[in-house]
Amino acid sequence: MEIQIIAILAAAACALPGVFLVLRGMALMCDAISHVVLLGIVVMFFIVGDLTSPWLTVGAALTGLLTVVLVEALSRTGRVKRDAAIGLVFPALFSLAIILVSHNAGGVHLDTDAVLYGELAFAPFDRMIINGHDLGARALWGMGGVFLLNVALITVFFKELKLATFDAGLAASLGFAPALVHYGLMAIVSITAVEAFDAVGSILVVALMIAPAAAAWLLTDKLGHMLFVAVGLGVAGAISGSWVAQWTDGSIAGCMATMLGVIFGLVFLFAPTRGLAFIALRRRRQKVEFAGTMLTIHLLHHEDLAEAERENRIAHLGEHFRWNDHFAMTVVRGAERDALVTRSDDGSLALTSAGRDHALEVVAQ
Repeated sequence: MEIQIIAILAAAACALPGVFLVLRGMALMCDAISHVVLLGIVVMFFIVGDLTSPWLTVGAALTGLLTVVLVEALSRTGRVKRDAAIGLVFPALFSLAIILVSHNAGGVHLDTDAVLYGELAFAPFDRMIINGHDLGARALWGMGGVFLLNVALITVFFKELKLATFDAGLAASLGFAPALVHYGLMAIVSITAVEAFDAVGSILVVALMIAPAAAAWLLTDKLGHMLFVAVGLGVAGAISGSWVAQWTDGSIAGCMATMLGVIFGLVFLFAPTRGLAFIALRRRRQKVEFAGTMLTIHLLHHEDLAEAERENRIAHLGEHFRWNDHFAMTVVRGAERDALVTRSDDGSLALTSAGRDHALEVVAQ
């Protein structure tokens, strides 16, 4: 139960800043920060010598901000684009952390679970004990605190974040400081990534920040709704992933990231307005509607001609418009449904008054 609660809190905490990263087109920055926090953790550990010290979190957050500063400095030169700058900075800092660990802490077993995947199954074993009282898993309190911090900061600075995200120029002209908002957001991302790093690993941090936010963006255009939807989708991915991991006896973090991918895939296909299936249906409907308009113009042009008896038959539509029989019948049914044409028993078509007015209006344009 504690594992699922930690996963839920991590998903909710990561989804909130992830929304702004997606809207700003900075999803890759999340990947960079989630990796380079290791450098801050390593450096602070060498200084304080205590893995439980809160200074490790401070050092990791500062390293995340350093990453942002270096990326912005490179991109502002105009010689390197932002995505390339990210690709230059974070591998260098992450590699430096690995070198420091391997050189100065050779006895430490630094494996993929520790750095990349994380292991939620072990999180409940790290307990928070005060005066002999077991208060629960340390990750539970840590992720809960970060979630509340993110909620509080986004609530208080919602207007500034919204304005700086969608129109930084307007924000500056109104007296806001877009750069300060930007670095404040990156600080939130860094703190969230640091706290989630130990429990869920860097890969799941990226999945929890980006996948729910990207899916929420496909479902709504309102920022407030997007935040709630992203949290809901992140929680759904965390819960379903934990159950899949239990059924398959697989990696919890891996199953959660997979379920987040499945959720995004379903939204990508079936979102009400932006899903591929909806877009395909809308395009087909528009194609049929356009063909119906062409049908009314065709019938209008041949109403008073001698060949009207042949031109207004359904069988002739395929020859005239190069429609197959199925599509021709679909167009005719659509025009009948819209009361634009009528069909007689012998298969001939005739314009209704509404159909004639529609054709005349289109021709006049």
